[in-house]
Amino acid sequence: MRLGNGRAPSSNHCPLGVSPNLRRVGQKSVYNAVNSKRPVNLDLSTIHFPLPALTSITHRITGVILFVGLIFAFWALGESLSSPAGFDAVRDALATNILAKFVAWGLLSALAFHFVAGIKHLLMDADIGVTLEGSVQKAQITVVVSAVLIILAGVWVW
Repeated sequence: MRLGNGRAPSSNHCPLGVSPNLRRVGQKSVYNAVNSKRPVNLDLSTIHFPLPALTSITHRITGVILFVGLIFAFWALGESLSSPAGFDAVRDALATNILAKFVAWGLLSALAFHFVAGIKHLLMDADIGVTLEGSVQKAQITVVVSAVLIILAGVWVW
């Protein structure tokens, strides 16, 4: 391989522009971190997560639930739009089948929490309430508003 000036690259040549000395320092710090004698806690059940972290993790989980739940939602939509008999079948399933009601309520609950937590994240992106106190307060509001919406969804479905 030749450089733009026609010379072959030296052993110190770094294509990304990072000096070799800085690269060695980075490797040394990584080596020191890996070989550290600090205690390692691998039992996640002993870690106490603050409420903002729990709401953020739950926001991600509800996103996955909504993604997987699209299978049920698209099936129900396709079936109900296929014919009047398909519409009646979906309507009857949601009216009488406990499992279908539970799935619908679960999806509505996931949607409610994901929506409220998404608003919280949008406020954080706008630099509103990014202090520790503000994040705890927003997490508390997220939990309360989501709980109210989940209860309302349960009343509506059941």
